[in-house]
Amino acid sequence: MVIDDTNLSRAWARLLLQILGGAGTEIAPLVLSLSGFDQNGAPAEDPAVRQALDRLLKRKSRLVVDDVAFTIFPQRLWEMSRGDRARLFALYRATFPRWQAMNRKANGRGLYFERMVMYGRGPCDGNQLEWILSQFNSRTGVRRSMLQATTFDPARDHVASAQLGFPCLQQVSFEPTAAGLVVNAFYATQQIFDKAYGNYLGLAQLGAFMAHEMGMSLARLNVVVGIAKLERITKSDADFAPLVAASQALVAPPPAQVARPPIAAATVGARH
Repeated sequence: MVIDDTNLSRAWARLLLQILGGAGTEIAPLVLSLSGFDQNGAPAEDPAVRQALDRLLKRKSRLVVDDVAFTIFPQRLWEMSRGDRARLFALYRATFPRWQAMNRKANGRGLYFERMVMYGRGPCDGNQLEWILSQFNSRTGVRRSMLQATTFDPARDHVASAQLGFPCLQQVSFEPTAAGLVVNAFYATQQIFDKAYGNYLGLAQLGAFMAHEMGMSLARLNVVVGIAKLERITKSDADFAPLVAASQALVAPPPAQVARPPIAAATVGARH
């Protein structure tokens, strides 16, 4: 399935409705391409779909969209840093143990942004994003294959566990183009209900940060998913109804405009 859209909420709604209306609970593969970012790199969203999803996530005791997005990019810390990326990285390093301790079961293996800036080895003390930005900004003609960050680590992640919730995101690449920065993300698997929307938002926020630091606009986000699947909720769950209604209203084409006949001009000097 290929989804190309200019609105994050509509792109995700199209994915949800496709899986709900089709056979089975998986789409393999999925390619989602998002554009239409504003001058600050923020994606267009629909409040009705976003609010309906957050309400359902809370009802099912799942993380809301912003909290999922935070695992990929700490937008709140970036805003606190006031455009100073060194301060962002320092804040994150100082507070990461707290984020991890808040949900040791889910975060015990790490978080995506932590893997990107605290990988454990490599240049810049394992800060892959700082390495990318410092190299890109230091000279022209930087090798473009250099501009990628990995989250998967065979030394830590090639384990024989039957289920492993992290990491599903494998790597992110950043490609400067004439139109602006293009971000490419690669997932082995992705949870449609409780993770996908937050994943897309977090990746867009990461892209906006990288574009800002590279002196360009964010042009496009491409997400390639090996298997997108609906789990932890059934298609027939009655609680889905408000979210499905909001999604259908957003995805449905606008009603056709019916052409009206022109109004006849009033007759001047008519006889009685």
